[in-house]
Amino acid sequence: MGSYPSELVDRLFVRQGDITLERVDAIVNAANPSLLGGGGVDGSIHRAAGPGLLEECRRLGGCGHGEARITGAYNLPSRHVIHTPGPVYRDGSSGEQEILRASYHNSMSLVKEYGLRSVAFPAISTGVYGYPAVEACKVAVTTVLDFMLGTGYRADIYFVLFDNNNFSIYKNYIESLR
Repeated sequence: MGSYPSELVDRLFVRQGDITLERVDAIVNAANPSLLGGGGVDGSIHRAAGPGLLEECRRLGGCGHGEARITGAYNLPSRHVIHTPGPVYRDGSSGEQEILRASYHNSMSLVKEYGLRSVAFPAISTGVYGYPAVEACKVAVTTVLDFMLGTGYRADIYFVLFDNNNFSIYKNYIESLR
């Protein structure tokens, strides 16, 4: 992690709430590899989007940990859903950080490929997958900033956190970069 230009850090926003209500070009789904819905944010996105999302996801045939796929958003206010299964946290030395970094990087690659100007991320892998929240936040923020720095592609990045703990962690970390 280095020092980031303020014009990049100023594109990061932290909100507490329900990601399914975000009016952005894409929301990111912390999916499971089947892409067929599950618990947490994944289940919420599938319920809010309606049956069309499940049908499109079925046609994708799954997605590996760290990979990303894009679909329509159906009944959601966003235009797209980017699905990425983050790592299941074991002990921190089983490639988890690389997989989490890949989830954010590959999601940002789709943002760039589709010319999207705004995207909302949840705290990928910090729920039932057990990734420690502080470390996950640092990986998320630095990966997104490194992507924008390295590619020159700019988008507004919203970290939309449901719970108080993740909201505070992201808010404080991003403030520390300003």
